[in-house]
Amino acid sequence: MLQPGCVDFLTGIPVPDPPGSAAPEDGRESSQPHASSSMHTPPRPCQGRAQRLSSGGVRCGAQWFSGMAPCQTLFQAQRRALPGRLSHLSTKAKVGPSPSGRARPPVCPRERRPPAGAAASPRVPEGRRWPTSPSRTSGQRDGSGGQRGHCTPGLSVNAPMEPGSSSAEKFYRIPKGKGPHSVGCTDLMTENAIEGSFLRLYYPSCSATDNEEAPWIPDKEYYQGLSDFLNMYRVVGERLFQYYVGSVTCPAKSNAAFKMGEKYPLLIFSHGLGAFRTIYSAICIEMASQGFVVAAVEHRDESASATYYCKKKSISEPQEESASGLEKEWIYYRKLKTGEEERCLRHKQVQQRAQECIKALNLILKINSGEEVTNMLNSDFDWNSLKDSVDTSRIAVMGHSFGGATVIESLSKEIRFRCGIALDAWMLPVGDDIYQNSVQQPLLFINSEKFQWADNILKMKKLSSNDTNKKMITIKGSVHQSFPDFTFVSGGLIGRFFKLKGEIDPNEAIDISNHASLAFLQKHLSLKKDFDQWDSLVDGIGPNVIPGTNIDLPPAEPE
Repeated sequence: MLQPGCVDFLTGIPVPDPPGSAAPEDGRESSQPHASSSMHTPPRPCQGRAQRLSSGGVRCGAQWFSGMAPCQTLFQAQRRALPGRLSHLSTKAKVGPSPSGRARPPVCPRERRPPAGAAASPRVPEGRRWPTSPSRTSGQRDGSGGQRGHCTPGLSVNAPMEPGSSSAEKFYRIPKGKGPHSVGCTDLMTENAIEGSFLRLYYPSCSATDNEEAPWIPDKEYYQGLSDFLNMYRVVGERLFQYYVGSVTCPAKSNAAFKMGEKYPLLIFSHGLGAFRTIYSAICIEMASQGFVVAAVEHRDESASATYYCKKKSISEPQEESASGLEKEWIYYRKLKTGEEERCLRHKQVQQRAQECIKALNLILKINSGEEVTNMLNSDFDWNSLKDSVDTSRIAVMGHSFGGATVIESLSKEIRFRCGIALDAWMLPVGDDIYQNSVQQPLLFINSEKFQWADNILKMKKLSSNDTNKKMITIKGSVHQSFPDFTFVSGGLIGRFFKLKGEIDPNEAIDISNHASLAFLQKHLSLKKDFDQWDSLVDGIGPNVIPGTNIDLPPAEPE
């Protein structure tokens, strides 16, 4: 479990103190301690000095990583796992994100070098092969990042094996869907620049397809955005992410033919702080394999580590990137400004996020009705195949962390969302008006054991009091990162080091979450499925699940 006061990886949300202990400090720039109390004060993401973490940093034991700390600390931590691969960066590390937030060009070559003695080895076990330069015929990319435009996006199916693993055959990857349907995915971006919609659609697909698996992280700018979010120098973060997850694909076939002949319920998914549309593919793919159309929104409220929209190039610019004359305009995560109030910013962002979820809903229903939609992205997916394939009476919304708050805001604004599922929700962004009977639809809170704190839970309970259609369960041994995909691709060593894995097996944790979600959706969307076999999980009954919360709450005040 992360120590009190540190900030959770990929969320920017600090981990609170254990129940009954005084919080040492509120995580902001001031070092003044809280007054001792058995109640937690609401933790807020850090703004951080040089020796502290700002949002998204990680502390392991007594050592701080990322944040504003010198990146030599990160070098020392990673050098054991990447012997000799980063030492040549030490003199280049001063080059980081530019003040404008725009990407800087790489300052050092990205050649891939095998470990000492690898060249003499006559045979390299499967899953342990050092990537080489991309082959025009194989379509695999080298995982090194290469020069600009160098590699073919994510066509390799194996993630790199974790250094130090005892099994040469072992590798890590995102789990496939367990439902009866094959799964395809495609990306959709509408015009109208930044005000348009951007999403990845997961859907039941035809089984017989030669389409390749979709890239998990499709552009290097996402590595740069993650580096900014974690306060790592871009040149360092990009190489680390590229090394560990550069060849990872998600187990969904890119642009595979849509499986027509049924009407599928629709699920809108909202990502967490510092994430983006592809990071929750394990959940989205499972839902699609069970017969849902899932639209994973990429938010443009500056809460994603990186996102973009397409715009026309000026006449003076070269037309190399796209024959259509379009270019990507990148939007990176915005940190809190000095003196800026956290709750005000996050509440403003969650309002935009809810509107983006509603826009995505309207867009999918527009396609379902047969209207033509212009996709700004290059894709050979046949959007006309979705006509009359979405069950417009069975629509739900789902999200993780900041996305959980987005679920609540979306339910309060859009009655067409018949129910919602909030995964380890962060309640700070939710407006006070929401607690006054603004959410009438059924709502399921699925929490991790290691992340939640009393004040956050009390807000959930305030929202769900005296409503039997609002449920809360907790997954034993899970952490906040048990929901995003990083828990699967990190491996045991790195996963434990950065707290991406809990005490429970990641596959078991995600199965519990998915099964409880499916049972809840069957009940409140009136589905004719067999998901009711997991009804007990919704009531917190079963192995590794707790009804309600594991957090000690103060006694209820008399009315």
